[in-house]
Parts: sequence; structure tokens; C-alpha cells
Amino acid sequence: MSSVNRNPVEIGSARLAVVGKTGAGKPNGSKTANGSDADDKGNRSRSLATAVSLHLEGKAEEALRELRKAVERGESKPALYSAMGHILYELQRYQEAVEAYSKLVEVEPHHRTGYFKLAVCLEKLGRWYEAAANFRKALQISPGNSEAQLGLGICLLHLENSEQALEAFDRHLSQDPDCQEVLFGKAVALQQAGRMDEAAEIYLNLLGRNPRSEETLANLVALEIARKDYDAVRDYSEKLLALRPHSQAALAGLASSAFAAADYQAASKFCAKLVDLVPDSFENWFNLGVAYQKTSNYQDATQSYLKATEIRPESAQAHLNLGVTFQETGNLDRARAAYERAMKLDATLPAVLWNLALVLEQQGNAEEAERLYSQIPEKDAEWDDAQFRLGYLRLQRGDYRGSIDAFSACLSKRHDWPEARLNAGIAYWKMEDAKSARKAFEDVLSLRPESVDALRGLAALSLASQDYDQAFTLHKKLLELGEKSPELYYNAGLIAQKRGELQDAAKYYEQALSQQPQFAEALLNLGHVRKSLGQEEEARVCWRKAVEAKPELAETYFEPASQ
Repeated sequence: MSSVNRNPVEIGSARLAVVGKTGAGKPNGSKTANGSDADDKGNRSRSLATAVSLHLEGKAEEALRELRKAVERGESKPALYSAMGHILYELQRYQEAVEAYSKLVEVEPHHRTGYFKLAVCLEKLGRWYEAAANFRKALQISPGNSEAQLGLGICLLHLENSEQALEAFDRHLSQDPDCQEVLFGKAVALQQAGRMDEAAEIYLNLLGRNPRSEETLANLVALEIARKDYDAVRDYSEKLLALRPHSQAALAGLASSAFAAADYQAASKFCAKLVDLVPDSFENWFNLGVAYQKTSNYQDATQSYLKATEIRPESAQAHLNLGVTFQETGNLDRARAAYERAMKLDATLPAVLWNLALVLEQQGNAEEAERLYSQIPEKDAEWDDAQFRLGYLRLQRGDYRGSIDAFSACLSKRHDWPEARLNAGIAYWKMEDAKSARKAFEDVLSLRPESVDALRGLAALSLASQDYDQAFTLHKKLLELGEKSPELYYNAGLIAQKRGELQDAAKYYEQALSQQPQFAEALLNLGHVRKSLGQEEEARVCWRKAVEAKPELAETYFEPASQ
């Protein structure tokens, strides 16, 4: 079951690709140009100048058209491409800006700012690897470009290369040790690298300077979730929520803290708010389902998991949890369908096999359930319950040796498992291995002295071996423990009768009959006891009732019934 989690918030670039003023230039040397050359050069200068004028008037599209006309005329001055890139960046047409700046560095490979501007546009498009490569080229041309160092660090964070990101941030900090944006980036890199204490130190320093920094609070929430300090998670989340009432990071932190405290009502409240804020989030719907499920609100949990599976149909875990809610509400067919879907998606999940096997058992398909249980130890050797169910089903169908093997596997991992020992004892008993059965039942009593089932097993073995004294002691112990079944009273009466304690025998048979008046064997034996006590008429009444309840007893009318 999944609890709420959140990745560290990574800083984004707030930089603009600022284009420096570029002069039109003068003809080189003293070479005399003919009229045509002079006109071309004049046109080139005028194209750029016109574009600048249009841009200053706020006519970005017209300026862009003027620059493109110049390029179409065959002009290839770096300043044209630089100006085009600048305008396109302002218009947030980053892909076109990338094309313009790419042409710029093609025309002038050592352009002072071309690679930097290209990298910034690639960064805007989320093309982190290419952006990082161009920031590196920018640094080769201008090693002291601190903005390029920052950009490189941000890209490396997105590429999850925290160590190289730290190097980039540290180089920037060597020039400007107090830059808060870079310190924040370094903290993110440390957090990404798992160096939580160092990251926390920087975040707290930044928070001291700016207590209203939402980004810092959000990352502290994520950091404390990773450190499992849920008091701190709640504290930072509440501070963040006070600044931004609908902060996803804050609500996710509060939900995570509630899950950790097992306050599932609160968790469901926060998860519901997250669903309202981001209705297409798989994680939000899944976590809401978990919260509802934990409060036994299976109807709402089902709806949440259904929504989660719509958003991410390939999630085996979501289908598994959906199956659980169907199973809890008794909808076994839909539970089975959900588990089968989960198994198709991920056949390695032992929980899917386990839950599907349980449903199959409930539906009466013991053979298929047993097949699934037998697969679980291969996938998770520590899943002892699967071995137990396997042993139980084998016991039910009469495979006593296979049952013992399964229960022995349970006991090899959990020596003090009384239920496994008890069922192994029953299997030994069914195999007529009285010695092993007795030891198993005695071992259960050493672990659980008042185990009714183990006492019953030993009592039955004592009866079978005609050790009536021990059998009677065990039955009395069962009665003292509050066992009041007709069968128990019947056996106590039978033992007392075997021991010649006829008054006690009559009392126990009567108690059995008070609970089950048509208990034919008890009526038959009570009749024999009454006769032995000289109560002939009472004996005949008992025998008459016994034969009426079970006519086949007429064949053994003249002999006491056995156990």
C-alpha cells in the first residue's frame, strides 16, 4: 500500500537570454566598394536597424519578419541570428529560438554568448542533456560565466547527476558564496544525493533569511519525509500551507504525516484535497484509496482505486488494492477479475497470488487456490502464510504427507507457530502416526497451555489408546476452560462410562442432550447407563428416542456406542 511521497522541488531558471548590442560594422581596410556592394551593405545595416526600431516600438513580429527577409536575401551576419533568437525567446517560441541560436553558433562557432543563449532555450524545452552540453561549451568560451555554471547545475539536477551538479554549484559559489539561488540548487543536489543533513543545514540557513520561501519549505517537507521525521514534516507543511493555502507540497506532507501516525481519517481529508487540486494524478487517487481502505470505507476506496486504474491502467498495485476492496465487500467475482488483471501486469507480486488464491478458496475452487499458494514460496520465501494455506488445503483433501511437508516448512522458519504444529499433529493423526501426533499436540500446549484444539487432539489420542484416566483429565480441563459442545459432553460421558463412573456418565450424556436433543449416540449410551443403574423404564425411553433419531442404531442396540 502506498503512502504519500514527493520528490524534491528542483529550481528552474529565471534567467533571460539577454542579447548585447551588436554594431552593424564598417567595411574592412581601404578597399573601394562598387555601388552595388555599397547598396548591399547599406541594406544589411538597414535591415538590422529597422528590426531594432520595430522591436523598440513593441512590434516584435514585424521585427522578426524584417530579420527573416534579410536572411532570405542571403545575409548571414551573426547579429541577425542573435536578434532573431532574442525576439523568439521573448515570444516564448523556444523551439524557433533554438533554431536561430543554433544557426548563430554555426556561423560563428566562438560567439561569446551564443552557446549560453542556446542552452537557456533548450533548458526551457526540458532538453536537459543538450542544454548541459551547450552550457559546457559556453563555459569553454567564457570560464567565468557564473550564469552558465548555474544553468549547468540545474540541468545536471534534472539529469539526476547530483555529484556533477554540486561541482557546478560550488564553482559558482567560489565566485559568489552568498548567492541564494545557487545555495538552493546546491541543497537540492545534496538532497538528491542523499546527504540530507548537509542539505537541511543550507535550507535552514536560507529559511532564516527568507521565512516565507515556499520553495525552501516545500523541499524541507520532502527532506523530512525522507528522514521520517514526521513532526518536522507537519511543522513545515503547516507553515507552507499558511503561505499558500492550496499548496500541493504542504497537503502531501500533511497526508504523509497523518499516514505515519495511522490517523487515516486525517490522511483521507488531505488526500481528498489533493485530488480536488490535481484530479489527473494517479498518486493522489491511489493514496486516497489507501486512506479510505484503512478506515474500512471500502466503497469510497473502491471508487478511488477505480479512478487510479483509469489514469494508470498498467499499475498492478492499483488493481491489487482494488481487488482487496471488492473482496472486503463480498464482491468476489470483481475481486477475482482485479487480481487476475494485476497478475497479468506483474506475475512476480506474491500478494496478487495470495489474494487471488484466497478468493478462489472462498469460491470453492480449492485446487486452483492450492496451485497458486504453491507458487508463492518461489517468489517470496518468507511468505509463511502461503505454506500454511497450502498445508491446510492438502490436509482437507487427504494429502497428509504433503500437508506435513508444508507445515514443516512453516515451522522451519517460525518454530513457535502453534497453529502449524496443531495441523501437523492432525495430519499425523490421520496417518495413524500417534506418536508424532501426540508430540505435536504436546508441543502446542508448551507454547499455548490452554489451546483447546491441542487438548482435544490429546484427548482423542488418549481415547483411541484406551488411556481413560488421561482422557478424562483432558476432557475435564476442556470443560473448565469453558468448552460446552455436545460432542465434548458426549466424550466425557463415554469416558466416565468406560471407567465405571455411571452417575457422572449419565450427567455428561444429559448435558450433551440438553444442547442437542436428537444426539442419537448419546441417547443410546444413556439408555445403557440407565439400565446399569436399574432404571429400566428410563433406559427404554432413551433407546426408543435413539432409534427414532437414527434408525440404523437398531443394529447396535445391544452394545454401547463408541466414540
